[in-house]
Amino acid sequence: MSSNVVPVPNGENITISQHDQNMQKLKVSFINIVSSLKERIGKLDMKKVIHSVKVGIALVLVSLLYLLDPLFQKVGQNAMWAIMTVVVVFEFFAGATLSKGINRAIGTILGGGLGCLAAILADKSGEIGGALVVGISVIIIGVGATYTRLIPSVKKRYDYGVMIFILTFSLVVVSGVRADKIMKLAGERLSNIGMGFAVCIFTSFIYPIWAGDELHSSTATKFDKLATSIQGCLDEYFEIANDKEKQPAMDMSGCKSVMHSKSSDESLANFAKWEPWHGKFGFSYSWEKYLIIGEVLRELAAMVLSFKACIQSVRQPSPTERESIREPCEKIGLSLATILKELGESIRDMKIYRAKILVTECIRRELISLLVNSENNSTDETTLGLSSFIFQILEMVDKVELLAKKVEELGEIAHFHDKKLDV
Repeated sequence: MSSNVVPVPNGENITISQHDQNMQKLKVSFINIVSSLKERIGKLDMKKVIHSVKVGIALVLVSLLYLLDPLFQKVGQNAMWAIMTVVVVFEFFAGATLSKGINRAIGTILGGGLGCLAAILADKSGEIGGALVVGISVIIIGVGATYTRLIPSVKKRYDYGVMIFILTFSLVVVSGVRADKIMKLAGERLSNIGMGFAVCIFTSFIYPIWAGDELHSSTATKFDKLATSIQGCLDEYFEIANDKEKQPAMDMSGCKSVMHSKSSDESLANFAKWEPWHGKFGFSYSWEKYLIIGEVLRELAAMVLSFKACIQSVRQPSPTERESIREPCEKIGLSLATILKELGESIRDMKIYRAKILVTECIRRELISLLVNSENNSTDETTLGLSSFIFQILEMVDKVELLAKKVEELGEIAHFHDKKLDV
């Protein structure tokens, strides 16, 4: 075995074998790999990891229908329907899984039942009469169900169920087997779909990911994003610098994410309505109020983006002229940011926000008086810039006050705890 001689400061030499060197390299490599894995795991969203593991567990459980002989002898080749149910029905949120599972079950039962009745009637009508019965029933059910599926209220919550209804009915009624076999086949497939759905529900409720919790927390976070955006816009506007190009641009990604949150909010609210009582959220919780608040937040986000464009206009007054309105505007900006953060905290902690004064009338009057003075003492372009700036601040004030009322209404309906604040 080869070895190396390593000198040390005290003059002695230490012999290190090749095996020890290899072990040290292996140890260093192992430490590097572990640290790299820790880094990557830290970047992962644990909710997504948990969901992926639950899907894997559900597939293993439902695959036992094929792998275990006693179960396979009872269910036969129809076990594939249980596996298909798990793959199709299992969703990220527990409410979405319940929604798709219940829709699939109801659609399968209704479609299979009507399909069996139509198949029995066709079987007793002879060859030509049976073909007519099958064709007419498929046309009537297909047209009626498809039209029903396009109704907005039905499409919003039951679109998947209607689609499964059309699919099941068509498969059953068009199949060429005899009526007695149809009933047996429908019963076996329904039982397998039920087993797949049961496995989905069982695994979904292990460390469940609730859509209601996600909607609740995301709505509260939007207030913080808008508060930061408003404060940042005002800071940028009153930043006195000769060279604007060297100033870092305000990041408006949070505000834009609020603007594009409509479809996500509607999906979460829809899934939350299917979820059972959990944590702070009971049955028939007022999820519609979250959608109303989200709509007002998007309107405010649009105002903030417009405000951002306004302060970047070349028609805005010089930094020196802006100083005349800096104090009242910064006061209102700080007040708006504080109120928005408190409203977000109010939703997050489920405490009623009762503000005695949101923005005092004297500050409003001061802004209006500044606007009047600017009209008398400034040029036309300067007046236009200041007018649009102050007007948009006043519009945001009105929108924040509306938000406060909506949050208070939510608190009364959802029975938030009292929380009094002075602004």
